[in-house]
Amino acid sequence: MTPSLSLADQIALELRADIIGGRLLPGVSLVEAELVKGYNASRHTILEALHRLGQKGLTRYVRNKGVMVRRLARAGVRDLFVVRRTLELQAIAQSGPLTDVQSMRMQSAIDATHLAREREDWRAVATHSLVFHQQIVALMDSPLFNEFFAQVIAQLRLLFCAAPDEQRFQSPWLERDREIYTLLASDNKPAASEAMSLYLDDSEHLSLALFDHP
Repeated sequence: MTPSLSLADQIALELRADIIGGRLLPGVSLVEAELVKGYNASRHTILEALHRLGQKGLTRYVRNKGVMVRRLARAGVRDLFVVRRTLELQAIAQSGPLTDVQSMRMQSAIDATHLAREREDWRAVATHSLVFHQQIVALMDSPLFNEFFAQVIAQLRLLFCAAPDEQRFQSPWLERDREIYTLLASDNKPAASEAMSLYLDDSEHLSLALFDHP
């Protein structure tokens, strides 16, 4: 845990990491008593952490059920992709040639996605792909944008859980992530930007299609 943060903030970050990692799924109840025991924290601290998650759009309160991990609505999906286009395309546009560290982090995320696909762990495929896109935003070298985008990918993770066929939903993206990385590594920003724009268009279309059938 990060010492500079309050305990409530640290717990909220750990719960967010569980959402991004696919360990907390939409509709799951976050039971106060279990969290108090699991984190050895006071009830007040747990309530504060859950309130922070609610502020970030990751949980919601349901009468007679308590706090639950949120299910995304169609309007929320459109908003997420507005944010993605703004941040990811801007990050590419203003980036310079990749540094060794930036290249290594992107390549590591792609390698992890590939290994997860080989294991047919489609939940992990989605998580590692999101990590790759977090590294795209990190090209702006802005801690504030990095933190904001972490909230975005946590909500995207909740969206991906709605896919009835995870393999079909996640299969197209690894090679396209790799293509974007290759273009960035060769410092071909116009082509990388175009590839990212098409990627986001197709991803939004596929994501919205999840709401077409009950």
